[in-house]
Amino acid sequence: MGLQQQVMQEMKAAMKAKDTVTLESLRAIKSALLLAQTEKGAGGEMTEADEVKLVQKLVKQRKDSAAIYHEQGREDLAAPELAQAEVISKFLPEQLTEEEIEKVVVQTIDAIGASGMQDMGRVMGMVTKELAGQADGKTISAIVRSKLS
Repeated sequence: MGLQQQVMQEMKAAMKAKDTVTLESLRAIKSALLLAQTEKGAGGEMTEADEVKLVQKLVKQRKDSAAIYHEQGREDLAAPELAQAEVISKFLPEQLTEEEIEKVVVQTIDAIGASGMQDMGRVMGMVTKELAGQADGKTISAIVRSKLS
């Protein structure tokens, strides 16, 4: 089942349960999907990888907003953002632990013979491509940085 059908089913359930946070989150996903499908040159169809990127972007936006609200002491605004991020992240593939990410980073470093920070871009590119949707970019970056320095 595609992401769009899955979102529509979840929306129906959220409407019946009168769960406003879930409903808002699902509407955000639906809206982003429709915008991406109707973009110029999109062709109307999205691959599963495109859908994962889109959902990751939505989760990241919510978490970034919550962090800003938290810095400004606006917990009343941060809480709904985090709740929405939680609902949206249910549509992402299983996230890897830091140990699993570290294993992939070490394998990649050994495979390309990276020796220092000058190779960070190459390592990041390969690891990010391999772990698409399974790990956060910040986490990958921190692990790569620690291994190369």
